Amino acid sequence: MTAASQTTNQAAPKTATVALRGPDAGTARTALLFAVGLAVAGAAPFALYPVFVMKVLCFALFACAFNLLIGFAGLLSFGHAAFFGGAAYVTAHSVKVWGLPPEAGLLLGVLAGAFLGLIFGVIAIRRQGIYFAMITLALSQMVFFMALQMKFTGGEDGIQGVPRGVLFGIFDLTQPLTMYYAVLAIFVVGFALIWRTVHSPFGQVLKAIRENEPRAISLGYRTDRYKLVAFVLSASLAGLAGGTKALVFQLASLTDVQWQMSGEVVLMTLLGGMGTLFGPVVGAGLVVTLESYLAATSLPVPVVIGAIFVVCVLLFRRGIVGEILARLPGAR
Repeated sequence: MTAASQTTNQAAPKTATVALRGPDAGTARTALLFAVGLAVAGAAPFALYPVFVMKVLCFALFACAFNLLIGFAGLLSFGHAAFFGGAAYVTAHSVKVWGLPPEAGLLLGVLAGAFLGLIFGVIAIRRQGIYFAMITLALSQMVFFMALQMKFTGGEDGIQGVPRGVLFGIFDLTQPLTMYYAVLAIFVVGFALIWRTVHSPFGQVLKAIRENEPRAISLGYRTDRYKLVAFVLSASLAGLAGGTKALVFQLASLTDVQWQMSGEVVLMTLLGGMGTLFGPVVGAGLVVTLESYLAATSLPVPVVIGAIFVVCVLLFRRGIVGEILARLPGAR
């Protein structure tokens, strides 16, 4: 064996070792951030108003669900309010009128979101870019006008006085802390599902489709099927967030299905960092906090949030979390 070949053989294991350190470090960092965030969320209701934090968690799950579609599949939807608000109506109606327990109402809300996502996806998934976005917006507006006219939605009054009930016959959700930790558990389950999806072979295919769909097709992947599954999964999680919000505020209204809600979740995702796991959570927390605290002032809330969005776009092109991660080698 020559000296050159010996040098190559000795260098190869070192290269492989270095290559393995990046993902391991990124995974460990993600786990650490999640643990810290979970600890902060667990203590939050003792320092902040619990309903406010529950609202942040609901919108954080909604933004994470939207980010699964735009950040990892490259599909911009302007119709996610239909899944969020539609599930809120179904959950509220089933719990209040049919007398179902909250877990059954949430399940029906998720199924409603998945059903709407399947319909939207079958119609829109063959289009790309602005055409896809406009189709989802048009379909979402149809859902809005249906919610305005149908009797079970309550029209402009919405469905009010939704009972929270007893979760699994054990946990009394009328107690604020019990309701809070139930919402936190729902968020953790939804976030864990998104994390697992992103880091699965299915998630890798979605990233390939986002980066170069023609090449993914040439490799034998049926990209329309992958995008449809991602769309339905995103709609289901958005439905879970909407159903949870209906229980938290004991209300389902037209605000949940109007097009501004779709624009708001886009704003949350872009501010926090599209294509990152924690970006939508940060973006949702920032937007909800600004809306809540600026509402008590004379400042125009949309103008202030719009100005902050412009500044973030100019200074943080990848979003707040995206810029931070870009400066941390090996982060995910």
